[in-house]
Amino acid sequence: MRCEIDHLVVACADLNQGSAWAQDRLGVAPAPGGKHATMGTHNRLLRLGPRIYLELIAIDPDAPAPAHPRWFDLDRPEVRARAAQAPFLLTWVAATGDICEAVRRVPALGEVTPFSRNAYAWQFALPAEGRLNFGGVLPAVIEWSSEHPAAALADSGCELLALDLAHPAAASIVPLFRALRLMGPIDLKAGPRALSARLRTPRGEIALA
Repeated sequence: MRCEIDHLVVACADLNQGSAWAQDRLGVAPAPGGKHATMGTHNRLLRLGPRIYLELIAIDPDAPAPAHPRWFDLDRPEVRARAAQAPFLLTWVAATGDICEAVRRVPALGEVTPFSRNAYAWQFALPAEGRLNFGGVLPAVIEWSSEHPAAALADSGCELLALDLAHPAAASIVPLFRALRLMGPIDLKAGPRALSARLRTPRGEIALA
């Protein structure tokens, strides 16, 4: 079993804000995504490679609030307040071919839960109360049982170059990364919590944080 970067999660106050931000920062508009009915969220997507994309996610104002916490800590007042100021890189998701084994190795990833949206189907490990592990530095984990969404997205001219992570408890996170056999351009160091993605874009090389 191994894991690799699947997508970056950018929190937005709403999808129009997120789309304008992407157009301004990256020089390209995201594609329509869809709704996550059980989570009360919706998204738009931007291809970063053959099996990797950027997800702009926001609470869906037209959906009823779920009876459980939304994923990615989107219910937390601090997350909502920061997204209201500007979209930001909230966390990331790693893909695996054996999500049950990933959760066995790292139980903090949460409970394996099935999801589907239109033609897409996947299993996702949901942490308790929808919380981000290590503030989002430890990724959520996904296993696709359908075609990968990036395959249907147009080439955006954007590419992920590196994912730079920092956390005060980096020494505790490194063994979890090793247990998941995380692959890809990922750098983790000790320091104040931070996530930054370096991208090649039509606007040149930029860092999203």
